[in-house]
Amino acid sequence: MNQMIRNTQETSMNRDNASHAGQAGPNELVPSRYALKIGEIDVLVVSDGVLPLPTKMLAHNAEPAVRAAWLDDMFLPPDAFDWALNVVVVRSGGKTILVDAGLGSDPDLHLPKAGQTVKRLEAAGIDLGSVTDVVLTHMHMDHVGGLLVEGVKERLRPDLRIHVAAAEVKFWEAPDFSRVSMPPGFPDALRATAKRFRKEYQSRLRLFDEEHEVAPGVVVRRSGGHTPGHSVVRLASGGDRLTFAGDLVFAVGFAHPEWHNGFEHDPEEAARARISLLRELAANRELLVATHMPFPSVGHVAVEGDAFRWVPVFWDY
Repeated sequence: MNQMIRNTQETSMNRDNASHAGQAGPNELVPSRYALKIGEIDVLVVSDGVLPLPTKMLAHNAEPAVRAAWLDDMFLPPDAFDWALNVVVVRSGGKTILVDAGLGSDPDLHLPKAGQTVKRLEAAGIDLGSVTDVVLTHMHMDHVGGLLVEGVKERLRPDLRIHVAAAEVKFWEAPDFSRVSMPPGFPDALRATAKRFRKEYQSRLRLFDEEHEVAPGVVVRRSGGHTPGHSVVRLASGGDRLTFAGDLVFAVGFAHPEWHNGFEHDPEEAARARISLLRELAANRELLVATHMPFPSVGHVAVEGDAFRWVPVFWDY
């Protein structure tokens, strides 16, 4: 394997723009971007921030005592903690692809620590006007909201292509929230954000049914489960591979892949898709990145008895 996990300053993704990169200020005391190579494909994981959410949403079908024991084993607080929120920038075949767009402005849900994607892309020397394509894993507000921030649309290319599964767009015409377990306010905010997004970007949407190659070695594939059109992004180049799993995999999903996340619209199908993907990644040893895995969210999957184990990569400076 010729994987080269490198500090952002060293990657070709922003080497040419290094003189324009923003400097960390008093509010940026932790790393917020992490670069690696998948063969000839440049990848940059960018932190949009974190979402303070109730721990019950990690596994609303689990016994409270069992869920509490897992949280204690992971040194996590019992009631609420900060879920990571990550997006990815991919460069391949002359295209610059943004995979998901973060939360954007806080939709009155008290999520002040997220919505950092635009600022952090600028700090990495990535101009919004250089983005040729956007891939959406799904249309929850923490994946599309960054495109709705005031002034962002005007800075995007007029020929920008936004790739999303046709089933996802269809779902949000009349979304079903009967099987989710979300805090009050979230269903209404999700509906409103998806509706606004469709109105703002309808002409730029490029729909696919099951699978679409966005650029050489960059394939978006519908997985379903989390939402009907939820998709994952598979990267392959020079013998290296990486999957961006979106919301199909959460931190608890390795030890307890059968547990239902509160944001899943079809929890049983999400669990089936999660187990299938984790088995595949464990077998072929490819890298995994996911939206809500702790930043930088780069690692491998190992089999652990009847479940799985997360193996973070060693940071390479």
